[in-house]
Amino acid sequence: MATLTARLDTLSYARLGAFLVALVVAGLALGAGLFSPWFALLPALVFVYFVATFEATRRRRTWADRAARFYTGGLDRFAGKPSGVGQGERFANDAHPYAADLDLFGAGSVFERVTACRTRAGEDTLAAWLLAPATPVEVKARQEAVADLTPRLDLREALAVAGAEAPAADYHVLADWGTGQIESPPSWKWWAIELLGWANVLAWVGWFFVGTSALPVLVFGLPSLVLALPLVSWARVILTPLDRATENLSLFEAVLGRLEREAFNAPRLKELQSAMRADGYLPSEQIHQLRVLLDGYNARRNAFFIPIAVLRVWNVRFAFKLEAWRARSGLAIVRWLRAVGEVEALSSLAGYAYENPTAIYPTVEAGPVRLTATGVGHPLIPAEKCIRNDVTLGGESGPRVLIVSGSNMSGKSTLLRAVGVNAVLALAGGVVCATSFALTPLALGATMRVQDSLQEGKSRFFAEVTKVRLLLDIATREGGLPLLFLLDELFAGTNSADRVAGAEGVTRALLAAGAIGFVTTHDLSLTAVTDTIPGAVNVHFSDGFGGGELQFDYTMRLGVVPHGNGLALMRAVGLTV
Repeated sequence: MATLTARLDTLSYARLGAFLVALVVAGLALGAGLFSPWFALLPALVFVYFVATFEATRRRRTWADRAARFYTGGLDRFAGKPSGVGQGERFANDAHPYAADLDLFGAGSVFERVTACRTRAGEDTLAAWLLAPATPVEVKARQEAVADLTPRLDLREALAVAGAEAPAADYHVLADWGTGQIESPPSWKWWAIELLGWANVLAWVGWFFVGTSALPVLVFGLPSLVLALPLVSWARVILTPLDRATENLSLFEAVLGRLEREAFNAPRLKELQSAMRADGYLPSEQIHQLRVLLDGYNARRNAFFIPIAVLRVWNVRFAFKLEAWRARSGLAIVRWLRAVGEVEALSSLAGYAYENPTAIYPTVEAGPVRLTATGVGHPLIPAEKCIRNDVTLGGESGPRVLIVSGSNMSGKSTLLRAVGVNAVLALAGGVVCATSFALTPLALGATMRVQDSLQEGKSRFFAEVTKVRLLLDIATREGGLPLLFLLDELFAGTNSADRVAGAEGVTRALLAAGAIGFVTTHDLSLTAVTDTIPGAVNVHFSDGFGGGELQFDYTMRLGVVPHGNGLALMRAVGLTV
């Protein structure tokens, strides 16, 4: 990077020097009365050489900078820092059954940890996978694709540095334009406008520079005007959407070109390649043609080019050209962009797998509802700080619900998030932070980030009751997946008697619907429900006191927590209790 930057500085000065030399030579020649444009030719050629070399070096530095960011982003993720690729804030949805509870989107989120997407199509695909579970067959196909992509570091680097640097544009505008239908004028009008446009240019050049008659200007200009004016509104319908849909074309072109050349092994990746080529065209070449057309159309914005654009009826000309492109390839845009989005999402999961070599591919298969995991930890906690636990729910003989008691800060909520996030990654087709992890297809629901709302006039307790109602609806939905519920401090906003009665009733209803899950609590009276609910088992997290401070081992054990630490924490911060 430093070498390329220094070379750019040198070329910048050399370019300026060549320009000044050309001016000096021209000035001296003019002063001596010997001026000829040929005197400035050599300095001008040198200037052009330095300009071209400067641009080539600038592109190399841009590529090197992106490649460096690709690797430094990986190092940042190793260190538990944000990589700066994207946080997915636009996908945040407090009404979703588990997205906010499991920190799927936003700063420090699962999405930020996993994503390497540069297009909005990729971001949308990855977010959709995190927000809804896939079938076992689909999970298997994604796992095979992720495994194929994981060792392809060169490919993932190429995707990271491909194309121009641009914000993730809304690709739906381009896709909608491609699938749009509009009746086109007959092709003879295009030929007439094309010929009349050139005739207009020649007529004006002859009249303005050579001094020929102005009659050709009128002879060719009036028919052009009569022919073009009725087509202006038609051209506007075609061209206007493209003003907002071209930011990522060079990126799509580069990504598609790289994917076309790759020799994949995974069936899903081969299917995506075949889908891209279904029309017999190479998508990258078609997108390149579209980009060239749009670059030509946008030349009208150059002040020096406006006279030519007016004489050649630029908008209408390019409306014909772009409509011809759309008739040939427009319907394929959706398929190409979906393929790019899916490969980017798979590449993101592959990058996550590459950066976490101890992570494993989970087993997702049909059968009696279950989730069994050994050595499960939270993917967002650095490995050196991550304490792992074993969990068994459902199956032939496992508990259906774990009642998790424990002292403050002992790890109850973290366990629920660890299981939930790993289940999300497993059902998205990614690797998980565990020694072993097996589950059946599950819907998820959680109540760990329930908040009150001043605007909606909702208390926290009412918001929690509403969320629990949503989870019950999911669990009892006809034809739906069994629910994995993660209920944290259930009904903590009411008195102990109502809390125990409510929690027991909700737990019974969820289990009756075939759900499995967790209920955490500080209220030890709630642990008595294991005496009356079949399949309910007590587990706990505990703490100790040593060296004048509380100590936690974050390890889950069977049974009810033997003591609390609320008073100790109050005293630790100076409260007199």
